[in-house]
Amino acid sequence: MSEYGKSCCFTGHRPQKLPWGYNELDLRCVEFKEKLSVVIKAVYESGIKHFICGMALGCDMYCAECVIELKKCFDDITLEAAVPYDGQETKWSEQNRRRYRSILMHCDTTTLIQDAYTPGCMMRRNRYMVDNSNVLIACYNGSSGGTWNTVRYAMEKDIEIIQVEIE
Repeated sequence: MSEYGKSCCFTGHRPQKLPWGYNELDLRCVEFKEKLSVVIKAVYESGIKHFICGMALGCDMYCAECVIELKKCFDDITLEAAVPYDGQETKWSEQNRRRYRSILMHCDTTTLIQDAYTPGCMMRRNRYMVDNSNVLIACYNGSSGGTWNTVRYAMEKDIEIIQVEIE
């Protein structure tokens, strides 16, 4: 379990699986982020102060940014970046690389899961997060993929799962 005590990690879809894609100005995305903020604050208020983000595009970054906003009000929150491999962001657009670096700058710790990409590195990152958490916030629509696999693993580990549905 995390050295920080109780922890919460995140899993969620990347933009390709979101109904609004990369358009974060879409009202559905704006409303989803507001809902996510409320859920993360409630988890904080339940006594969990440490949050772990997998640093993927889409929901991971939304969650990290919600935690960063909360950190402005509560100085006992910590944010950990669980980076699956060194260079995760190198093939992303410049705008997404800037966002990634900005989130990393606000993290209290960074855990590098492995040095280079391998086919199983994302799964290893997800398992690391679940293994070090008491709660999983899952942003997904129930479809199969990495998010669903992470939810299933969390079920096996018997940690609390809070689903934030994507509509």
